[in-house]
Amino acid sequence: MSILLSDRQADDLHKAILDYLHNAGFTKSFEQLKEDTKLTDFQPDLGQKSNGLLVKKWTSVIRMQKKILDLEARLQEALHDNSNMAALPAGFSRRNNPDWLPTAGSSKHTLTGHRDAVNAVAFHPVYSVLVSASDDSTMKVWDWETGEMERTLKGHTKRITDCEYDSKGKNLVSCAYDLFIKLWNVENDYQNFATLRGHEHSVSSAKFLPGDDRIISSSRDQTVRIWEIATTHCIKVIRPHADWIRCAIPSSDGKFFITCSMDHTAHIVELDSGTTKSELRGHDNVVEAAVFVPVSCLPAIRELLGQKPTAAQSGVPDNANISYAVTSSRDKTIKFWDALRGQCLHSLVGHDDWVRALVFHPNGKYLLSAADDHTIRIWELKTGRCIRKIEAHERFVSSLAWGRQTISSDTNGKTGSSSGHLLMNVIASASSDQVCRISFNFEALIRAGM
Repeated sequence: MSILLSDRQADDLHKAILDYLHNAGFTKSFEQLKEDTKLTDFQPDLGQKSNGLLVKKWTSVIRMQKKILDLEARLQEALHDNSNMAALPAGFSRRNNPDWLPTAGSSKHTLTGHRDAVNAVAFHPVYSVLVSASDDSTMKVWDWETGEMERTLKGHTKRITDCEYDSKGKNLVSCAYDLFIKLWNVENDYQNFATLRGHEHSVSSAKFLPGDDRIISSSRDQTVRIWEIATTHCIKVIRPHADWIRCAIPSSDGKFFITCSMDHTAHIVELDSGTTKSELRGHDNVVEAAVFVPVSCLPAIRELLGQKPTAAQSGVPDNANISYAVTSSRDKTIKFWDALRGQCLHSLVGHDDWVRALVFHPNGKYLLSAADDHTIRIWELKTGRCIRKIEAHERFVSSLAWGRQTISSDTNGKTGSSSGHLLMNVIASASSDQVCRISFNFEALIRAGM
């Protein structure tokens, strides 16, 4: 099929090609084309409209193709949402897909308001509330369903590195480079009711231990500290590393915690004795994140590793909550470990920059990771393959959080009834581009017998 151009269009195209050949140094081709097109008097000039035109057109086509792919992805997402909204009782929204995963273009809200990089995000366990912590020394509380900011929390004087609600959502903990850990009473308008002092350098992480009566924190002062909330006293100091400790995350039973450090290692530590049970050594750079693999993920992990569960593992063994661990590093890799033996079992390679955050899908089938390459990647645990790459932010992605909230509803849409309930899957990401992004879906579970 031939494409017919007007004389003027053909002339403009020939000049653009000549300009490109001249700038690229293809002298022979330039002179030959001048002769063939009878444009022997043509000389490239910065003032001509043909200058750089071919390159500009080419790059604009690439940008347009990317926009088209993005719009097609959003259209498919909208069509899927619309089809799943049909044929439901009043008061229910549904996507009947417990394996829901975020996609490119699925962001529902972009939360703007911070004046500097956002370092951490955390969901309230009961309400549709998200808190974000920033380098601007503030935390902001958001309604993630509407995208509206509810309040700004001020108390720290330097960058805030971490934040977390307790298991009931009554208290919030935060920590910062000002050396302090602060506790906020959620039910009393987020009043700062305690400040924990004791660390001698920047505080990297602060988490509630199971039971919500103690805090575990890590710091650049090379210590992990255990704090009693009732007295605000530091009751234990543990030194598992000889360098900056990036995080300390407790196991689900609170008997152990996992750390990661600037020394390129992660440690599994027994909380009561403070002794290191195993050292996870294998990364070639700083370890940025470390988490225990939840029990729900064990079948997929064993399939990945080619391990058949023993008779004892057919149930839930005593050490199941610390059987495996996952770490991510500035060496751009994610590693799976036998947590008790300190043996590296598998590595995931795909990110193009520091890997900052890890979070497991609640269905136990996927791992989500975030990195300085501006992306979130979704890994299928049983195969170790990256099945989705999401261009999430314009700059470094620093934090990920997954929420799964249950809201009761009856068939008339009246909240509070036990006739049915909505499960909301929601994921939040935070970035040095100063914003948080929210993606979520609704999965309606109708009461038995309907």
